[in-house]
Amino acid sequence: MTKDILTTADVAKLLGVSVRTAQVLIEGGAIPSWKTPGGHRRVYHADVLALIDSKQSPAETETSAILVVVAANDRLPDYRAAAENAADFSIDYFDDVLAALVTIGSVRPFGVLVDCVSGLNSEPLLRSLAADKTISATRIIAVGNEADVPADLAARVSHAATPAQALATLRGSAFAADDAGLADWGVAFPVSRDERRRLMAVERSGLLNSENEEGFDRLTWLAAQTLDTPIALLTLLTPTKQWFKSKVGLDMADTPRSWAFCNHTILQREVFTVPDLSADPRFADNPAVAGEPRFRFYAGAPVVDDDGFIVGALCVIDRKPRVIGEREMKTIQALAAIASDEVRLRALDRKLRSATHSRR
Repeated sequence: MTKDILTTADVAKLLGVSVRTAQVLIEGGAIPSWKTPGGHRRVYHADVLALIDSKQSPAETETSAILVVVAANDRLPDYRAAAENAADFSIDYFDDVLAALVTIGSVRPFGVLVDCVSGLNSEPLLRSLAADKTISATRIIAVGNEADVPADLAARVSHAATPAQALATLRGSAFAADDAGLADWGVAFPVSRDERRRLMAVERSGLLNSENEEGFDRLTWLAAQTLDTPIALLTLLTPTKQWFKSKVGLDMADTPRSWAFCNHTILQREVFTVPDLSADPRFADNPAVAGEPRFRFYAGAPVVDDDGFIVGALCVIDRKPRVIGEREMKTIQALAAIASDEVRLRALDRKLRSATHSRR
């Protein structure tokens, strides 16, 4: 007899995926669940069948972490200032409406901000976006006077007076549900506000527990050589581990996630650096700082997938305190950007292979 209530392992077997993937789907909300008094997740068999019957993967029903801003060129600096180093979204800025529409049609953006203050002809764009059923899950916000939103579009298009207010509105809608669930984590390290969807992106990357790859190994080697550090890593952050896709100067394959300095790197879009880990109260008690191998310096930049989610970081570590300048920080950021491109290329390759297989 088919069980009405399933464990995570049951869900994995039914979907034909790994237990880890099933766990991410359940904790990410793709399959409704609840906790037993013992703290274990359970789901209904019918909810798993509903996901299968939808014939869509969670990735296809989700929006990306990309935000598109469309404004006249002289207004773009206002949006950049409001979103400075925003880890919540990967932001694309456009002063060309056609170029913006091409991007919007291809990336499933979480939100689109349309500036109505400058000379941009905003009403036709708002109408086009509101009528596009392929982006029905995308939040559309008109920035300017409330009168700039045509009355017949009010159900689909929101209003914000300023770029900062628009971003606050998007953050509220993106993370209200997730904030409520973060108390369940009970972890001793910071997590991103969109951690559940970020973890699903890590799983989708296909990189976890994969073999060494020359493209990534070249980057960590370059990082160690260019910044003259004994250790360079490309990390992926799972719910419990910091796993090393590529490493120089370190023998271990992973660490507990609570040890990961990269927990702080993925909370921003810029380089995160700590000149002396032992003097920083956030890291002084970290086992890798207080004991062997007694790490002292860290610098890392986020690695981003094709949907704008931060899946991990490229970082360098030293056993002695040090301070790096702008040139070194730009180097780390550039290498992390190349690593992000490698992640995206592998995602594209998987999609092409899948499309080719489905046509056979």
